Amino acid sequence: MATDFSRTLSLLRQERGASQRKTAAALGISQALLSHYENGVREPGLSFVVKVCDYYRVSADYLLGRTMSRDGAIIGADDVYDSSAEKGSLKGSILATLQKKLVVNTANVLFDLLAKLGSRAAISAAGEYLCDALYQLMRHLYQRAGVSEEYFSVNGADFAAGLVDADASLARTRYLQALDGCASDAFPALSSQTLTADYPGLGQSAAQVFHNVDERAKKLL
Repeated sequence: MATDFSRTLSLLRQERGASQRKTAAALGISQALLSHYENGVREPGLSFVVKVCDYYRVSADYLLGRTMSRDGAIIGADDVYDSSAEKGSLKGSILATLQKKLVVNTANVLFDLLAKLGSRAAISAAGEYLCDALYQLMRHLYQRAGVSEEYFSVNGADFAAGLVDADASLARTRYLQALDGCASDAFPALSSQTLTADYPGLGQSAAQVFHNVDERAKKLL
C-alpha cells in the first residue's frame, strides 16, 4: 500500500540521487527491506523513522505527511536513540511524544470512523472503554507515586478488586452490541488503502499501532 511515509521516503532518496543499495547500507537495513518501505509493502518501526529523520535532516511530521515544511525540531539519533543495548531503544521524552502521537492519532481515526457510522451507542461505549483504560493507568501512577488519590472517588479496595475493569468489560460489550446493531452497508470503507488515503499521517499511526499489538500478541502464542 502506498502511504505518505513511503512516498516521501522514496522522493528523499531520489533527491539525493542515491541508489537503494547505498541508502539501505547507510540506514543499516537490507535493500529489499528499504524497497518494501518505499513501496508501502511493509510498515517500519519507530527506530527506523528516527534514523531516517536524522539521515535526511527532516522533521518527523514532514516524513509522516503531516506538514509540507521540512523545518522544525529535527530528531537527532544521538539525542533520542540509545544504541547501547543489542536492539537499541528510543530515549525518554521523545519516546513519550511518539507514543502519545500513536495513541491520539489512532483515537482520532477511530472516532471519525464511528462518526461516519453514525452510531451514538458505539461512540459512547468506545469513549467509556478508552477512558476506563486511561483512568486505571493514571490511578496506578498516583498510587505508585505515593500521593493523594483525592481525584478518584472509587475507594482503593474496590479499585484493586477490579471494579473499573468490570466497567471496561461492560463498555466493550456495549460497543460490540452497538456494532452488531448497525446495517452492514452503514459501515465506512475499511481497508489499508482507504486508511492511509483518507487519513494521511493519522493512518500511518493507526497502522503502526496495529503492527505493534500484532507483534506483541503473536509472541504470547
